[in-house]
Amino acid sequence: MIEMTAKIGCCTWIFGSAPLGDIAQRVRRSGLDGVELFGDVDGLDPSSARNILNGEGLDIFSITPGDADISHPDAAVRNAGIDYYDRLMDWARALGEPLISCHGQVGRIKPVASQQEEDELLVASVDRICAMARARGLKVVFEILNRYETHQVRTVSEGLALLDAVNADNLRLLPDAYHMNIEEDDPAAALLEGAGRIGLYHAADSNRCGIGQGHTDFTAQLSALRGIGYSGPIILETNAPGPNPFSPEKSGGFREIVEAQLSASGTELRKLAA
Repeated sequence: MIEMTAKIGCCTWIFGSAPLGDIAQRVRRSGLDGVELFGDVDGLDPSSARNILNGEGLDIFSITPGDADISHPDAAVRNAGIDYYDRLMDWARALGEPLISCHGQVGRIKPVASQQEEDELLVASVDRICAMARARGLKVVFEILNRYETHQVRTVSEGLALLDAVNADNLRLLPDAYHMNIEEDDPAAALLEGAGRIGLYHAADSNRCGIGQGHTDFTAQLSALRGIGYSGPIILETNAPGPNPFSPEKSGGFREIVEAQLSASGTELRKLAA
């Protein structure tokens, strides 16, 4: 038996441009406990967002950042990304101090300069972001992506090297079952390798659909999470089938498909824990 007491949430960006009120109702109908809120710093008032989500009985577990290139060799581009995170910190505090997720520009899959230079710039930028977060009493998780979304930090092992290089007490890793399906030889073993340095966990099946709709061994991954004493939420990040993996907006009633994925995923995760 896999003992699972973790709460279950989902990323709000998977519903595309739907108003937050509509998203909150769909998440609540799906039987989930909360959300990872997309960091729309300039378009979403944090007080209103908190009221909408709390009104549906939903927690705000974490924040998904917008795209910001924090390892670009052009200092103006890089500093603009860091400035976004600076504003994101104040926005997050107004929401109740959720975890701040951090990653590079999604879709930039090769260096502009050199890999070594950009890896060094990433370390320096994450260090600055962690310092800004620490000053506000916030914690940061660095999300590990796959080779089709980034040229940096694609495995738990690479993530641990980043943590060692930054050496910030408020920084942990965010492994994602979908990305691990592509990059890790053994996803469950990678979670065990992360041990106490994992701060958040994302879940979608091998095809980025709901839990049980692909071939990912979630029994093994949940067992690994239990083995390392992970007590945070499980954040679902599913997508409806269709072209363009960088957009959640699909044809054919995609929001209803995603809502059904979330409901079925929650049921499947709880079944695995029974």
